[in-house]
Amino acid sequence: MNFIDLAMERGVGDLSFVAATGFFDGVHVGHRYLIDQVKTAAVGRGLPSAVITFPVHPRRVLQKDYQPALLCGFDEKAERLSSTGVEYCISLPFTVELSRLSAGEFMRGVLKEQLHVDTLLVGYDHRFGRDREEGYPEYRRYGEELGIEVLPASCFRVGDGEVSSSQIRRLLKAGRMREANGLLSYNYRLSGRIVEGCRVGRTMGFPTANMQVWERYKVMPAPGVYAVWVYLRDLVRRGMLYIGRRPTLHSGGEISVEVNIFDFDGNLYGESISVEFIDFVRTDRKFASKEELMAQIRRDREVVEQRLNGKV
Repeated sequence: MNFIDLAMERGVGDLSFVAATGFFDGVHVGHRYLIDQVKTAAVGRGLPSAVITFPVHPRRVLQKDYQPALLCGFDEKAERLSSTGVEYCISLPFTVELSRLSAGEFMRGVLKEQLHVDTLLVGYDHRFGRDREEGYPEYRRYGEELGIEVLPASCFRVGDGEVSSSQIRRLLKAGRMREANGLLSYNYRLSGRIVEGCRVGRTMGFPTANMQVWERYKVMPAPGVYAVWVYLRDLVRRGMLYIGRRPTLHSGGEISVEVNIFDFDGNLYGESISVEFIDFVRTDRKFASKEELMAQIRRDREVVEQRLNGKV
């Protein structure tokens, strides 16, 4: 995939595109279905395919105190978009000035004059332009005036509903990891740096690596215990991850993200780590004693082993 950052470049040269616009948070199966339609239309017209997206959530630009809940940061989004087979990813800086453009002004000044879009596919629920006040009929009319072919994209459905980033966020926050991964088309991931913790896990026979997650706004799955794959030092290992406030050992405090890496021991402070969530094992809860918690962790590990081995 070719990457064009319009914050660094003035335009796209002489290229023309078949494109779709959007934030594409998570690059889930619905986004991939739309991009497949872009690619098909591009082949039929002998033009390159492209997605036009934003490096920062638009509401963060318009509302400085807005705290988005994201399925992926921009670097991960670019990585996921690359896996779709689309030929170009165009990063368009979202500004206050851009937000003030009507749909017609956006199509003329940005899509036509700056990006040379030949054909635009519009998702079933996608709206753009000032206050998102117009829709497909207006986009098509503006396209006819500008020489941009505007096509409606069909939506991807699972059961009785359409797939959305909001739906996946709800599943993650409910701990419904298998369903969320199915709609993403990949395993949900957290990445970060290993920092020093309170070292209580080591005294219980389950040393943990404490993660400081890099992406500030990334959705944190529901508190509890998970079966995960751990990516560390260019190797993939099995692991058991905990998200929570350690209610048996402490009261209150910040959310902790800790992973017990199976069959590994060593000093990892300062190293980079990524985890892929495979399945939810149990909710977080307070136990009557440290011994009761240790017994539960031993049972958790057995369940995690089974989940990662595909036996449950």
